[in-house]
Amino acid sequence: MSIKVKRSRAQPIARLLSKSGDISQLMRLSRLIDQAQQHLRAHLPEEMRAHIFVGGFREGRLTLISGQAGWLTWLRFEQRRLLELLHQLPGFESVSGFTFKVRPVHPIVAPPRNTRSLSADAGKTLAECAEDTTNPTLKRALERLASHARPPNE
Repeated sequence: MSIKVKRSRAQPIARLLSKSGDISQLMRLSRLIDQAQQHLRAHLPEEMRAHIFVGGFREGRLTLISGQAGWLTWLRFEQRRLLELLHQLPGFESVSGFTFKVRPVHPIVAPPRNTRSLSADAGKTLAECAEDTTNPTLKRALERLASHARPPNE
């Protein structure tokens, strides 16, 4: 007995996201949550902005997360104003309230970039090598490298 398996073909990501499947719904929800977080943070006091995160949306309630209970206590008193702010955004008309959660928050921090710079002499040498090179791919690569050199007066 043989079992025939239907092989699935890889599809472009644009096609997967344009369908009304799970991925597109997840991406839409992610964009909405990000939009809500940006809108709320813009209307919060400066000292609070880095401590409040939108955690999700379920059954008409938006979850707000903070690492400190004190921030959420303040938000509880401001619920009516925050709901009015959210209702201004398209897609958030159905938000009926908030769920507040105190959780350790570890925001994603991009690692610092390790950038290197070339001296003016190194850039000049690379540019000269590019002029003498006949291979077009190598020539473009050398010119690109030479463009990273510091100006001669630094």
